[in-house]
Order: sequence, then C-alpha cells, then structure tokens
Amino acid sequence: MTTLMTDAGPVAPDTPVTRTGGLPLAPAGTAWPHCATCGGPMQFLAQVLLDDLGRHTGTGAADGRGLLALFMCRNDPGGCREWSARAGGNRALLLPAGAGGPLPLPALPDGHDEDDEDPRVLGAVRAVSYRPDPGDDYEAARLRPRAEGTLGQLGGEPCWLQYDQTPDCPSCERAMAMVVQLEEGPDCLTAMNFGSGSAYAFACEPCGSAAFLWQC
Repeated sequence: MTTLMTDAGPVAPDTPVTRTGGLPLAPAGTAWPHCATCGGPMQFLAQVLLDDLGRHTGTGAADGRGLLALFMCRNDPGGCREWSARAGGNRALLLPAGAGGPLPLPALPDGHDEDDEDPRVLGAVRAVSYRPDPGDDYEAARLRPRAEGTLGQLGGEPCWLQYDQTPDCPSCERAMAMVVQLEEGPDCLTAMNFGSGSAYAFACEPCGSAAFLWQC
C-alpha cells in the first residue's frame, strides 16, 4: 500500500499536525538551524508527526513518537548545497512529542530586503491529509486522476529521480528508514523549492538521527 499525502487546506502556523509551513513545535531552547555555508537561518519547510506513520502505515507504535522538522537554506539558492544530506545546507530534527511550543523566528540575515521572500518561512501554512492507494508504486499512485494535488507519500519506499541516496545513521551505521517523500506543493506560496524535483526525509528513531535531501 502507498499512503499519499494531499493538501488539506490552510491551518494556523502553530497547529500540532503534519503540515507544510508555519513554525516548528520544539522544546524551549532548541536552536533554529543555520546554514553551514552562508551562516544564515534556514527556511522551515514542514513538520511530520511520527505518530502518523503508525496510524496510517502500520510502521511501529502509533503514539508518542515525536515529530520530524525539516529545514533548508534559501539565502543563496543553489549556492549552499541544500540538496545534499551531509553538506550542511539543510537539517532534519527529531523532536519529542508534546514537549514545547512554536520555535521563535531568528533574526533576518543582514542585508535582507523587506520586499524579498522571507528566507525563514514559507508564504502559507497547509495541513496534510492521507489517502491510501492499494498499489506499492508511488509514482503510479500519484498520477491517478483522484490523486491530483499530491504533496508526497508517508513512509514506504523512496521513488528516486536519480540514484539511491538512502543515508546511513551516523551512530549505528544502518540504513535509515524513509519518513516522507515530498513534492513541491500546489502553488507559489506553499511550494518548497526542490528544483522541480522531490525531497526525501529519513530517520533512525532509536538513535535520534535524521537526514534530508532532494533530487531533481
């Protein structure tokens, strides 16, 4: 079975659901990720409740698994290697469940023009709903007529656009499990910029490690 993610409409920026945009929910004192290349604050893209994996895909326990928060540098698109899982241009944070509130926004980078896109947040906040598809082929499932507007898939196997880049956990050295595959989004406010490609987020929950990358 493939679990498709679809757009469920606008929600408040601090809603404790799987969503794109808004502010990540994190324990007090959590540092907003900054890019290893340019030093600027990354853009928060999405949070995924790991409990959804148990409820909708049957992967592990359903409750109390925390969330995965995804960030990517938008200060110098294409110049900070934000497509790579290990180059420091993006971050995936495994955060505990129900242990905090919205993470405060960091200061804008020096020299940012107020008329430019905010490099810290998306322009809209959208909730996600789930739609099961009986097949195990994600690409075929998202091209069906009733799957129009698909935002990605929850769990399952990556549908790589290039070659297999499944990251290994830096602690146990085992291949990480995919949490979510994301598409860019339905409109210019919601869209996450993956070079017209797809993004992939992975986690090793026992070790508390996560990784994020995209291909086009």
